[in-house]
Amino acid sequence: MKDFIWLKNYTKGVSHEIDPGRYESVLDLFEESVKKFGQAPAFENMGKTITFQELDQLSSQFAAFLQNQANLKKGDRVAIQMPNLLQYPIAMFGALRAGCIVVNTNPLYTAREMKHQLADSGAHAIVILANFAHNLETIIADTDIKTVITTEIGDLLGGLKGKVVNFVVRYVKKMVPHYKIDGAIRFNQTLDSGSSYSRPNIESGEVAFLQYTGGTTGVSKGAMLTHRNVIANMEQICAWMAGDLKDQKETIITALPLYHIFALTVNCFAMLKIGARNVLITNPRDLPAFIKDMSKHKFSVLTGVNTLFNALVNQPAFRDLDFSALRMSIGGGMAVQKSVALEWQEATGVTLTEGYGLTEASPVLTCNPLGTEKLGSIGLPLPSTEVAIFDDNGNQVPIGEVGELYARGPQVMAGYWQRPAETDKTMHGDWLKTGDMAVASEDGFFAIVDRKKDMILVSGFNVYPNEIEDVVAPHAKVLEVAAVGIPDERSTEAVKLFIVKKDSSLTEEEIRAFCRENLTGYKCPKEVEFRNELPKTNVGKILRRKLKEEV
Repeated sequence: MKDFIWLKNYTKGVSHEIDPGRYESVLDLFEESVKKFGQAPAFENMGKTITFQELDQLSSQFAAFLQNQANLKKGDRVAIQMPNLLQYPIAMFGALRAGCIVVNTNPLYTAREMKHQLADSGAHAIVILANFAHNLETIIADTDIKTVITTEIGDLLGGLKGKVVNFVVRYVKKMVPHYKIDGAIRFNQTLDSGSSYSRPNIESGEVAFLQYTGGTTGVSKGAMLTHRNVIANMEQICAWMAGDLKDQKETIITALPLYHIFALTVNCFAMLKIGARNVLITNPRDLPAFIKDMSKHKFSVLTGVNTLFNALVNQPAFRDLDFSALRMSIGGGMAVQKSVALEWQEATGVTLTEGYGLTEASPVLTCNPLGTEKLGSIGLPLPSTEVAIFDDNGNQVPIGEVGELYARGPQVMAGYWQRPAETDKTMHGDWLKTGDMAVASEDGFFAIVDRKKDMILVSGFNVYPNEIEDVVAPHAKVLEVAAVGIPDERSTEAVKLFIVKKDSSLTEEEIRAFCRENLTGYKCPKEVEFRNELPKTNVGKILRRKLKEEV
């Protein structure tokens, strides 16, 4: 690898390169881990734990069902639509072991969004939580799905507990709308099919996941992540954490949904490799229940997004938890605000380490060295990853100048599913164009200025929402803030703030005065609007686009 400027700042012991061919496929990684860790706990949810050996057995049974009862062939797509439950890793690894391609599907999708993703991917089967099956019923005729496997929240909890949970969810909380899908089979039945599993031959360049982008810049596209892509990123993450985490000694809290690429690669695959206990949180938005779950474990790793960390540190019960085992807190998915990082460290005693990536990169491209306090930086490129800043003409710019961040490495996708034109727009040779405006420093650290499409143009000046939000977020009476550009006759665009109050006494004039003290005139908001909540993605990322559309 070239002598890149960032390599001198790697933590001692972190390799400059990884071997993306160490495993031919995810199957090889899985088989090594279940053999190595056997009776150790693999996944836990709602007090129920399955071991690596049980995960091996159950996913093998599910793979056998797909091969022999559903008659799926290698390369067929299997959609999985559920939150964090024990059923997810069983279905996901089972589908991969059957040679299928996994299509991760957000449970919060509307029927229209489901229809697009299922039809676009050509999925032949779906594993879906019963809570969302009513949406599937309305659109299944417009898809290629022939096999529907339904599950309920308590299905794998066993005994009386599982029955009680399912009864309460269905009949007391009425969270399962009526649906009727002919031929649907229950998930637990697929594990008792009695068929034998036949291991397919999988090559590294074959697609493992169709991971759909959020669709914020148009129609949602399926990023083709190969077995090599996922293995490479898993190896890069493990190399970055080398020396900090020990085999079979770690407990990770997984609040981010496993169908999201951040949790899938970092929480699932990287932790699978080291034999960690993976505690799955089904509904992290229920903060009291989430914190109660956390209190039952001496957890050592926690990943999340800025809004999740912000919500936790504002809960008094969270600060009473035992953080003595916590060694690693990693934020991604959106920018980590400085005020949140500082509060997190004060509450837990552990640095909130920011990383950066995107779906098309499986997803991690850069990360700060673990334990460092480089606030406002997305860190250094991971091993075997090259990152550079380019101008609008596709030319690299000098260090210190703002431009679009490009990246290349073995974790970069094979392209968008059946969309060669969209692939060509996103790739510049073997460089992935991220769509993020960034700047590099002399010591090889990178910082995101903002999303290219979110930039606000005020009288010819570029105003970056991240900067405005970073200034307003530390205000003692502000809980959450989002900045967007609104049309303005005089200045092309102007800044509008959307704020969720932490203190009900907060006024618009207080915010305006605070901004005037801390921002130059053209960056100050023209409008301020208070909200009870801000629109977010499934992982808690604030959707500026939705706010802008409302304007």
